[in-house]
Amino acid sequence: MINSINRRSLLRGAIGAAAVSQSPFSWAQDKYPSGNMRVIVPTGQGGSADRLARVFDDFWGPLLNTHFEYQFMAGAAGQVGYETYVGKMPHDGQHLLFGNMGPEMIMYALQKPSYKFPQDYQYFCRLDVDDSIIFGSRKGKIQTLQQALDESKKRTLNVAVSRLPHPASICLLALGKAIGGKFNLVPYGGGNPTSVAVLNGECDIGALPIAGIVVQSETLKVLGIFNDEHKMGKHTDAPSVNKVAGTKIPALPSSRSWAVHSEFIEKSPQKFALLEKTARQVFDNPKYKEEYAKTGAPVETIQYGDRKLCTEYANHMVELANEYRDLLTAKKKGGK
Repeated sequence: MINSINRRSLLRGAIGAAAVSQSPFSWAQDKYPSGNMRVIVPTGQGGSADRLARVFDDFWGPLLNTHFEYQFMAGAAGQVGYETYVGKMPHDGQHLLFGNMGPEMIMYALQKPSYKFPQDYQYFCRLDVDDSIIFGSRKGKIQTLQQALDESKKRTLNVAVSRLPHPASICLLALGKAIGGKFNLVPYGGGNPTSVAVLNGECDIGALPIAGIVVQSETLKVLGIFNDEHKMGKHTDAPSVNKVAGTKIPALPSSRSWAVHSEFIEKSPQKFALLEKTARQVFDNPKYKEEYAKTGAPVETIQYGDRKLCTEYANHMVELANEYRDLLTAKKKGGK
């Protein structure tokens, strides 16, 4: 009798142990995220995208109970980063892309890469709306927008840009066409090297989103803003380009956004909902903007946008790229 009881007890214990061992395993498999988030940024390190993403993940990470690791991949105007993300990264929702939708959708339209939007990836959380500007060095020869306009009619000005396919590039090319000025766009692969090119005099002026320039206000100067109703008066007294030049160039801001593989959205809707929900919650935390302000960048650029708004913006950039295709492609032969 004793042996029988012990045997039954052992069986029950074995079954219970198996159940316990399977339950945590199953939970671990379903836990999301189950490790660090790995992020590809398709531009160089040290620019606005770098700063914006890291401040954001300081608040997003605790909501997801995880940390963020970054890999910066400049190349082919962002195409290298996107090709790597879509084709080589696991579609598990723990591999994200932090992109600048403006230039990278213009690149997508012009270079026609192998991946497809939105079939392969989707933007789901816009962080900012960052006006395009013309800027110069505070020690440079060109100190006002009017000087830049006048000089461009006398000679070709070398203009540092982060990438040829970029909203700021479209603004400069459209401006040159409208006033009869000559601008040679020179791409440097990111906001930081673009700023350095203007600082060291390698280029006469530069064109970038405003946030990355006002943080360098001691050495760089905003000359003009491509937005007639901008909100940057607290940070610069630079005028609207249209008002000085008498043009009608549309405001073409940049907008950074988190993106994830479309397959993850389709196959794991609950996990994606968590990703969306927690990202949105960051904007409700007043400390987020406080910390961003400490970087010196204008908090006025911070503007949340959901997946629908991001998709609309991305598609609009494709339309603009096609509209200005001749101007953008004509300048490629002069780039470095």
